[in-house]
Amino acid sequence: MTLAGFPAMWQFARMEAQTFLTYRVNLGLQLLGILLQVYLLKVVWTAVYEGRTEVDGIALGTLIAYLTLANLQVWAIYPQTAEVLPPRIQSGAIALDLARPIGLLVQLIWRSVGATLGLVALVVVALPLAAVLGSLRPPASPEAASLYVISLLLGYGITLAIGILLGLVAFWTLETHGITILYHFVNQFFAGALVPLWFFPDWLRTVAELLPFQTQAFLPLSIYFGRLVGTDALRAIGVQVVWLVILWLAAGLVWRAAIHRVVIQGG
Repeated sequence: MTLAGFPAMWQFARMEAQTFLTYRVNLGLQLLGILLQVYLLKVVWTAVYEGRTEVDGIALGTLIAYLTLANLQVWAIYPQTAEVLPPRIQSGAIALDLARPIGLLVQLIWRSVGATLGLVALVVVALPLAAVLGSLRPPASPEAASLYVISLLLGYGITLAIGILLGLVAFWTLETHGITILYHFVNQFFAGALVPLWFFPDWLRTVAELLPFQTQAFLPLSIYFGRLVGTDALRAIGVQVVWLVILWLAAGLVWRAAIHRVVIQGG
């Protein structure tokens, strides 16, 4: 995409953000569900600690703050493309997308950016309630804050690629609802939104480190809370860069295969 096409793509993002915010009640209920989950996790983990201030070097206050931010973060950067693309393929609206002068993948990226902007706006409004039901803490240091932002952006890029891959599956199956439900559960677990990878048994931690999901919450927040510093933090960012390249290359390959299988239902 050239700079000349930026206004059009920004308009895509604005329209998608406005569309999401049109359904404020539904999104508000979703966010309330996330905050309830945070509160229940706080209750469970407080019971697990049984009055101890630390477990494996992790303070209870740090853990609750981590879980609060992890759940909000995973919800805010959810790959909306996974749910936006299949209905357009089923209805035939995908033909209009393909006819536009700007490539479909670029359109999907900016639609996702717009959706995320809408969700982030709601998260910002809900932060005071999140602090009450869960806990919030500032970054461990200015350096941690800077590296966290970089790590979070890389995690978001990885999420976009996964969302596009999930959405493109609809060119073969037309219906991807089951796949997205499975993704939601697996992602929450291996991203560390329910149980931080700090507490995984060694074999499960090894499995988690071989998957891209940790890049979306666990790695950025480990940097945020100062659990990864210096070369360890840079190594984590390097892992994210590798996954970013792999998944976007995969998305490009799947897209080239999918364009030859445009099957339209009802349109």
